[in-house]
Amino acid sequence: MAQHTLTMPTKPITYLPGLPLVGNLLAFNSDRLAFLQRIARECGDVGGFHFGPFPVLMFSTSEHVQSILVEHAYDFQKGEALRQAFRPVIGNGLFISEGELHRRQRKCMAPIFQPRQMKNYANAMVSYGERLQETWQDGAVVDVEQAMTQLTMSIIGKVLFDEDVFSEADELGAAMKTALEYVNVAASTPLSLPFSWPLPRNLRTRAALTVLNARIQAMIETRRAYPGAKEDCLSLLLQAKDEDGNPMSDQQLFDEAVTLFGAGHETTATALTWAWYLLATHAEVYAAVRREVDHVLGGRSPTYDDLASLPYTLQVLKETLRLYPSAYGTSRVALREVVVDGYPIRKGQTVVIAPYVIHRRPDYFPDQERFDPERFAPERERNLPRYAFLPFGAGPRICIGNHFALMEGHLLLATLSQQVVFELVPGQQVEPDPKVTIRPRAGIKMVVHRRENR
Repeated sequence: MAQHTLTMPTKPITYLPGLPLVGNLLAFNSDRLAFLQRIARECGDVGGFHFGPFPVLMFSTSEHVQSILVEHAYDFQKGEALRQAFRPVIGNGLFISEGELHRRQRKCMAPIFQPRQMKNYANAMVSYGERLQETWQDGAVVDVEQAMTQLTMSIIGKVLFDEDVFSEADELGAAMKTALEYVNVAASTPLSLPFSWPLPRNLRTRAALTVLNARIQAMIETRRAYPGAKEDCLSLLLQAKDEDGNPMSDQQLFDEAVTLFGAGHETTATALTWAWYLLATHAEVYAAVRREVDHVLGGRSPTYDDLASLPYTLQVLKETLRLYPSAYGTSRVALREVVVDGYPIRKGQTVVIAPYVIHRRPDYFPDQERFDPERFAPERERNLPRYAFLPFGAGPRICIGNHFALMEGHLLLATLSQQVVFELVPGQQVEPDPKVTIRPRAGIKMVVHRRENR
């Protein structure tokens, strides 16, 4: 689908009109999700816009995803702008590393996500879900976004470090939250100010990184001194070796640990937040989830082996990820001149693939704005074009924790649905706020009803 030559005839590309110098930045920053949909609506399957003075192309079909992210993945890279936003916090972690380093690290980290390990993680997920719901009184009002962030942070803290960060008041959890807030802002700003400048956010982030360095380095030293004493992800990373038999350096261990912590709680927290919102606003679907978990579990805690018997609950999670994909857009920079489906891409040009837009193509998902978990019934999901649904990306850079995230969301929906029912507090204006992930702009307040009291 992609050719490394521009000598063949190429298709013209339609660009959105923009202003001198700033291009389409104002529209992009005003309503990013609507802007991405506008490109597809006005320009077609391939459209262009100007990010300041720089031309950017957006590709919006499943075939384009396969071409760019799979077949010719190594003709593109993440790009320096994205690396500058993430590097102060995650160094050369898997999310932004490139080339041989990325391939070596991904192979080293694969054992963390083996099925045997996933079963162990499932127990922690259910345990922390049950702990959280026990703190809610009947009729309590909670911000479900904050609650899900707290929950997923506690889970990844346990499986990654064997540390209890159930509360963000914990020093480690608070430092992680501060560091990731920096990334969230830096990655959402076209022109980030240098991290070396003594700005308030930079100073807070440096202080947080000092805490993280000290805490994680202490854990690394403990694991080295007592190998085999723990079975957390950090211990597995310490045991990992590349093809030449070399272990990771302490710096690389730190970078990958922070990367896993950030990605391991942020994306699942947002997915669960939107799932509860959609369930609370679609009573029949919510009732169907409760019927399924009641029938399968009969009041006991779910386990890894129960997941296959809870298909509708998984369909709800997938449909949530269709409507609110945590990674709503991804960008790549061309390493050389390429033609994709007849459209020319110059060396150094940025291309965007937006799952948020692709998930709303009416030819893939009719009545695309409707919340309908039946879209992911097995027989219907099999009929979807490949890469029409890509909440975790595609190709060699697909999220390494995609199965972890799906299992976590699946188990937590089942765990909490057994015990409580969320009811949306009326009068709220719930709006998506796309930064690194799609979070609700002002949180989502919900009333907790304990099921034994209903």
